Amino acid sequence: MNKLTIKEIKNKLLEIDTLYDDFLLEIKKDERVGVQKLFNSKLKQLKHLQSLKAAFKEHFIYEKSFWKQGKTMVAGVDEVGRGPLAGPVVSCAIILPHDFNLYQVNDSKQLSPSVRKSLYQKIINNCVAYGIGIADNNVIDDINIYEATRVAMKQAVNNLKVTPDEVIVDAMDIDVPIHQTKLIKGDAKSVSVSAASIVAKVFRDNIMDEYARKYPEYDFNHNAGYGTKKHLDALNKFGATSIHRKTFSPVTKIINR
Repeated sequence: MNKLTIKEIKNKLLEIDTLYDDFLLEIKKDERVGVQKLFNSKLKQLKHLQSLKAAFKEHFIYEKSFWKQGKTMVAGVDEVGRGPLAGPVVSCAIILPHDFNLYQVNDSKQLSPSVRKSLYQKIINNCVAYGIGIADNNVIDDINIYEATRVAMKQAVNNLKVTPDEVIVDAMDIDVPIHQTKLIKGDAKSVSVSAASIVAKVFRDNIMDEYARKYPEYDFNHNAGYGTKKHLDALNKFGATSIHRKTFSPVTKIINR
């Protein structure tokens, strides 16, 4: 083992994806400080991967139960953007293949922006179908945020190129003639809902980045329309933009003062 250099060991460790590889047992006996650092780092990485895989399997329980019933096309549906003062609410409906194995897919709120962005394209590239639904601030002001969310979710399901046999939705009721399973905190319980959550979040963030170029004072590319101090300061100084939700406080107070 000592004949291998630190660099050679490091390169070989890149190929290992299981805790039970014989090479790990060998380098565990290597007393060199550099080798032990590599071993401990790899061990930590593999244990994290193992926990991701275990959680991933657990979050596929609902989908697998429907597949066993013959419902092969199961769509997960989620939304983002119910709380912001500006911008749309965005929903995604997505159907994943039965061999989907992106273990990092989890509740989007638990992922960093960079991880979400990297997963976004991978999810889209690997899914059977996905659909996006959008209800803008005018719709939200007209019918309220709850109903606007239902509109966006309905659009997302209807925009799927494949009609699902079952819909798993994050604690909402969608106006579509398809049987639905409603899960509280569904994005933490179903891989399909988690994937929908990630796609919807990144899609909406991209929209808000575009609005940030049009309204740079409001810092939309950093706050996504939520009421941060910088956003509220701009709102007080410049007033409401065309994308602000006029029925949301403090926007209502500012336009009526």
